[in-house]
Amino acid sequence: MSSQTYDLIAQAIVERFQVLCFYQGYPRAICPALLGHTNGEEYTLAFQFAGGSSKGLPHTGEWKCLKIGEMSNVELRAGEWHAGSSHRERQQCVKDVDLDVNPLSPYDPRRRHRR
Repeated sequence: MSSQTYDLIAQAIVERFQVLCFYQGYPRAICPALLGHTNGEEYTLAFQFAGGSSKGLPHTGEWKCLKIGEMSNVELRAGEWHAGSSHRERQQCVKDVDLDVNPLSPYDPRRRHRR
């Protein structure tokens, strides 16, 4: 059974909502791209476009691997979808992908959605 936060992140991916939350003491605004599990823990790979982090946040934003269990005060909001630049390397954040914002996902997600 998935957590309530996991289900909210899934909704954000399917409906392309931004996610506002606190993570490791910092407010963050993210657009989640992948959702799933790594070693039995819930994770999301997301593009953070606003807020803070321990190392600072570039003005262009950056990709972050977030442990769902450490996210708090999670809210969804409508707004511009931020995805950053594409990668050349395979992501390592989410090993067992349940949901991918990309309908042509190379990760063989368990669930598919159509935009």
